[in-house]
Amino acid sequence: MEYPINASPRLLFPYLASASGLAQWFCDDVRLDPDHRFNMVWDKQNHYAEIALQRPGRSVRYVFLDEKKQPLSDANYLDFSLEYSKITDGVFLRVTDYSDHGNDQEQQELWDGLVGKLREQVGG
Repeated sequence: MEYPINASPRLLFPYLASASGLAQWFCDDVRLDPDHRFNMVWDKQNHYAEIALQRPGRSVRYVFLDEKKQPLSDANYLDFSLEYSKITDGVFLRVTDYSDHGNDQEQQELWDGLVGKLREQVGG
């Protein structure tokens, strides 16, 4: 999914790649443990992830772990990347959500709402 956002990549990236930034729009709470794994909390349930790939200021990929914070085969992941269009002079957030959520319509509505919250945070 791609979303236009009226904010610079420099302003946006911390909201995508830091625990404090993610906690403002993405989930109920995010904590970073001493091993630099993220504990993302939704509805009082812990979901552990680690950054698998990061290009500072451009993209970040979170790979989700099991409840013992261990990697899974064919793990769910979430990829955020920022794209700049010279044609429109705009910034786009591309979201790749590789998970086993079955309903595409619900998934689209979820991301539309989350990105709406992000836009409120960054004023874009």
